Amino acid sequence: MATRRDPFTAEQRSETMRRIRRKDTKPELALRKELYRRGFRYRVDYPRAPGRPDIAMVGRKLAIFVDGEFWHGKKHTAERYAEMTDYWRTKIARNMDRDHRVNRELGDLGWTVIRVTDRAVIGDVSVIADFVEDATQGRFETYPPPGIEVHRSV
Repeated sequence: MATRRDPFTAEQRSETMRRIRRKDTKPELALRKELYRRGFRYRVDYPRAPGRPDIAMVGRKLAIFVDGEFWHGKKHTAERYAEMTDYWRTKIARNMDRDHRVNRELGDLGWTVIRVTDRAVIGDVSVIADFVEDATQGRFETYPPPGIEVHRSV
């Protein structure tokens, strides 16, 4: 299978990348709004924890990241991966390595990490908020809904 060619020049790609938001994305805002509506209070883009969690419930040591499926290597088929240029494969691999490192660092500090994909939030924010609500009470008996990964130190 041939490698997909980037249709943009380096300058156009750079401009496009500059416009991608690091925080306050639509899925992140939707989840924050739903959690706030349910009475939860949290820190946003919390700088005192490794990885700057998108949502941090500091007293509960719960870090929530809302990850874009593309940027964090979720649901990439072998065909899709083969079509990517080396630039994108390298970038996504670095993101995934950073995610693993941050999960480990937070776990070593006693935090529970919930990583939820942007599509899962867009699909049904109330299901995601239900799971987070259970997690705040230490209830992890239910299997996480699709699009959620939980990382806990044991």
